Amino acid sequence: MTQTHVVAIAGSLRDHSYTRFALQYALDGAESAGATTELVDLREFDLPPLNADLDEQGDSDELIRIVDEADAVLLGTPVYHGSFSGVLKNALDYCGFDEFSEKTVGVLAVAGGSFPVTALEHLRSVCRALNAWVLPHQAAVPSVSSAFEGDELLDENLVERVERLGRDAVNYANIEPEPATFESTENVGGDD
Repeated sequence: MTQTHVVAIAGSLRDHSYTRFALQYALDGAESAGATTELVDLREFDLPPLNADLDEQGDSDELIRIVDEADAVLLGTPVYHGSFSGVLKNALDYCGFDEFSEKTVGVLAVAGGSFPVTALEHLRSVCRALNAWVLPHQAAVPSVSSAFEGDELLDENLVERVERLGRDAVNYANIEPEPATFESTENVGGDD
């Protein structure tokens, strides 16, 4: 049996990204559960806004390969205007059913203010539309600028919650998938 591989995609381009810092805690949790891990830092990818008329753009093939080869994917985002980042949306637009159908996905959000419920729910909706299996457990870091000192998450309860996301991604990476969702069958390519 091969080792579970968990990929985390950081939907932030900031140099001092709390999203990346939080995802590293989730990946630590995945490693503690026996997985190999990889952090996808979108700053390192050339991903112009998706043009669906083109087969390949920039580093899109590399991103697709990484997601396709993962057993589970963690999606992390800062909250922008009550939703997830455009950077993450653009990266997800390059991927599709081939990469996400029946794959386990965990979601994480960081927010300057209170609990980022809508961003997490929007990510869940996108993942369901791609027929992914989204973990029931989700992680959020509210009031993020005071939750971290440097790259260190200060609240042990938040550390446990974020690390659990990574552990759950490993524990449920090979769960038997649910039947296709209504959302996936309504999207072009969803019934392939």
